[in-house]
Amino acid sequence: MPFLRLDAGDLLALGVIFLFALPLHELAHAWVAERLGDPTPRRAGRVTFNPVAHLDPIGALMLVLAGFGWARPVPVNPLYLRYGPRVGMALVGGAGPAANLLLAGLGILVYWAAPQPLLTSPLALDFLLAWILINVGLAVFNMLPLPPLDGFRVLQGLLPPDMAYAYARLEAYGPLPLLLFLILNSQLGLLSSILQPVYGLVFLLMRL
Repeated sequence: MPFLRLDAGDLLALGVIFLFALPLHELAHAWVAERLGDPTPRRAGRVTFNPVAHLDPIGALMLVLAGFGWARPVPVNPLYLRYGPRVGMALVGGAGPAANLLLAGLGILVYWAAPQPLLTSPLALDFLLAWILINVGLAVFNMLPLPPLDGFRVLQGLLPPDMAYAYARLEAYGPLPLLLFLILNSQLGLLSSILQPVYGLVFLLMRL
């Protein structure tokens, strides 16, 4: 992401995100799946705050290099899920990005409530800004409607059954649609085009 300069505040924010935000994203998936009746995440040891259970080394590295990343996917058996596999998976899928948005919102609340001397500290301000924007970026990236991202499951749950079935065929190509998007993004800046208005809204909220 263009705001990342990897100064001390950014590095601190990335470290906290590795240990807290990415694991919480996956914990949200696991917790919602369990609440909907699936015992699989708990059996896999994923209903936990322990970051070691959730982190993916490549996804963490991508967060540093590209500004977006991922953790280890939570195993879910859609056949257990209340409301049916399609709607159930949409709820499970949406839980992770929602957790990141809640963390970003918490950062904005801290910004509003922080005493002025704290906000004049470059380290504190850089950390807070990076924390908010990285969490927003993670939520937006994971909501792209491409397999294997969360947005793919969410859109499947929103579409009418016949359209959802046709759309599900994309999954047969594995991560190829996402890889193609990332290749196009490197040339056209597609993700930046999506993120810039979202970041504009974030800055507007911070000024309220």
